[in-house]
Amino acid sequence: MTAPPDSGDWPDSFGDAAEEYRAGRHRGAYAGGTRALLWAEGPDSVSFLQGILSQDVAGMKPGQAARSFLLEPRGKLQDLLWVLRGEERVGLVTTPARLPATLAALSRWKLRVAAELTADPRPLFEVWGPDAPVPPGNGWAVEEGAMAAELAVFPMRRRLSAGRSRRFLEEEEGIRPMGRLAYDTLRAEAGEPLMGVDLDEKTIPQETGLVKEAVSFDKGCFLGQELTARIDARGGRVNRRLRSVRMLHAAVPPPGAQVEYGGRTAGVLTTVGSANPRGTTALSLLHRSVEPGTEVEVVWEKGRFPAEAEEVPIPSRLV
Repeated sequence: MTAPPDSGDWPDSFGDAAEEYRAGRHRGAYAGGTRALLWAEGPDSVSFLQGILSQDVAGMKPGQAARSFLLEPRGKLQDLLWVLRGEERVGLVTTPARLPATLAALSRWKLRVAAELTADPRPLFEVWGPDAPVPPGNGWAVEEGAMAAELAVFPMRRRLSAGRSRRFLEEEEGIRPMGRLAYDTLRAEAGEPLMGVDLDEKTIPQETGLVKEAVSFDKGCFLGQELTARIDARGGRVNRRLRSVRMLHAAVPPPGAQVEYGGRTAGVLTTVGSANPRGTTALSLLHRSVEPGTEVEVVWEKGRFPAEAEEVPIPSRLV
């Protein structure tokens, strides 16, 4: 898997990673360059995406936001998205690294469809924390040319801001920038994976733990439906599951460190978050034998260190 997208000169912190983490957890903090936005606009935009995405786009109300998968026909993951439903336009929130491939994948299926696909050129910021203003209806809305979209509330609140400057976020909304360490820690504890970092084109939807909120099995056909529905009908049993891995000692492993259980490699760490003073938390797709609460070992060149696999999101007692 690759490095986070469009990171530019994004620092590990802006001086105090622990304080940036606390701001994102309890007040408000933002990161730039982590998300991208494309629009399908035209009278067929809703019906077009209804037949492609796993989410019930047509069943959403204008102004509503929801998760969705973009799957390839055999059911493997192409992208993990948020859908912003409008009247005759639909926004799709992805990452800068995935934007070209997602745009190309959707374009391949756009035959005789009155809908145009375009990338939003405005500055985008991902905002974490309870202090960020709430869009009307807790979905997404446009005000004075700028957009705010509520992406998630549980277990940590986050939203997307489009068309606002860093200065506006800091001076008008009173939130602070956060570096990579705080951002990765928040994602790891919230169980918020990134495509291309924690998930890839070999990932099956049920491995992510997000099927309940990202897939509608009642809406009819969509790309990759057959495999997704078949696994769901068999109880959702897959070989791997996205887990949080909580280090039990004061150790910070690198991404790529192996997770071992029962003398065998059960997975590798992808995102590693070390900005929480209470300890390091990582994300990993682990073998199904590693149930929540299982003690594992994280192994890299510095040695073997004990850790515990947790359900995602990680329990609130830890944060």
